[in-house]
Amino acid sequence: MKYYQCPVTPTVTYEGCGTKILSPASCLRPNKSLKPVRSVHFPNDVLFQDYVRQGELERIGRFIRTRRVTLDTIYHSGMAAIHEAVLSGNLECVKLLVNLGADIMQRDEEGWTPLHMACSDGFPEIAKYLLSLGADPDAENECGEKPADLIDPDCKELVELFGVEGD
Repeated sequence: MKYYQCPVTPTVTYEGCGTKILSPASCLRPNKSLKPVRSVHFPNDVLFQDYVRQGELERIGRFIRTRRVTLDTIYHSGMAAIHEAVLSGNLECVKLLVNLGADIMQRDEEGWTPLHMACSDGFPEIAKYLLSLGADPDAENECGEKPADLIDPDCKELVELFGVEGD
């Protein structure tokens, strides 16, 4: 265990007040009051999920290249990394994950594809990108909904992209 120790040099002098020599021990509290420095270690998948949510592209790439995580893992959130990236609205993160091998057709625990999420959360640029890669606009989730069924009628770009009629 690590313990906090006061960072004092062996001798300290003060001008004008006379010379006074202090030892490092004079700075320390009695042993019973020393508290251990604790560090928290999170599993790689928790760190990776956070990096995806925050869009930390360099760290995401490093985690994948060093095989600390796999892109097809469904996390405690019920989603894979690509779903998390879509929900963050970060197109560059989505592109990076796809370039590193993420499956654009991967389903979460409720059968949603990344395209479902892009449509439901109003991210037309991500939806266009996924469609350009061959994402299936007719894929249904467990409730039988297609991505176009989840589009907010106020999101004109997605309405036009999918050719759906607003209410």
